[in-house]
Amino acid sequence: MTTPVTAPAPATAPAHRTRTTVTADALAAYRTAARTTLPPTRGGASPAHPFVLAHTLAQHTVTTLTADDPGFTGVVHLAQEIHTHHPLTAGTHVDIDVTVTAARREARGTRLALTTRLTTGTRTLARLTTSALLVGATTIEPFGTLTPAAHPGTTPDDTQPHTLTHTLTPADVTAYAHAAGDLNPLHLDDAAARAAGFPAAIAHGMHLLALAAEEITDRHADGDPTRLTALGARFAAPTTPGTPLRLTLQPYDRGTVVRFTVATQAGTAVKAGWAALAPAGE
Repeated sequence: MTTPVTAPAPATAPAHRTRTTVTADALAAYRTAARTTLPPTRGGASPAHPFVLAHTLAQHTVTTLTADDPGFTGVVHLAQEIHTHHPLTAGTHVDIDVTVTAARREARGTRLALTTRLTTGTRTLARLTTSALLVGATTIEPFGTLTPAAHPGTTPDDTQPHTLTHTLTPADVTAYAHAAGDLNPLHLDDAAARAAGFPAAIAHGMHLLALAAEEITDRHADGDPTRLTALGARFAAPTTPGTPLRLTLQPYDRGTVVRFTVATQAGTAVKAGWAALAPAGE
């Protein structure tokens, strides 16, 4: 249970802070939900789990910013990066700090960049960079500079890309929503999704990113999630349950980076995906 508390910050960079405790049940539930159709694991935290800890406070930050904006209608998650310095473990008390580092007015609303730090004592556990569009928002004053998303990996390995197929069911999406703490009706209610212009309830973009991370863990990190030290992607289009997903993996830079995409018959859903891998034993 977390209680967001506003922390002092410059007016041009709104910041919020909270504290939570990592539990074994939460780590296991999210890892299980992320591993849709994949076999059980030896345990450990999902490489995407830092986002779960950051999500509630990021939502609170957006709610605060848009509280008096009559045009605001919702949030579109555009891109996500997660850099893990120390793996999450059960029992760790984590301080979560979210700072809005930039805002830019666009035709559909306001694009935000948020930086989140997860720390315990003086040790940084993870750093996250989130890009989001606040649809219809017009009252946030532009500031800061939006930096381009990272896309590491310069030299492809001498191997063919590996394409895997997954199909998420409505039950998979519901399980992920509860494990991630993201109960947005767009993911759970067909009527709400149709009212927002979608054909049916849509899968979480982070579900696809977490699934890609699990496949990379199994195939390129000997099943050890702690070897994925960073993860990123851009979310290009929504997907609905029942749609076959083609996950394509390509190692780069002697296996230290794996790039990936997720596509459907209609086009690319997740693009410019990448995961950074540490050598075994580090």
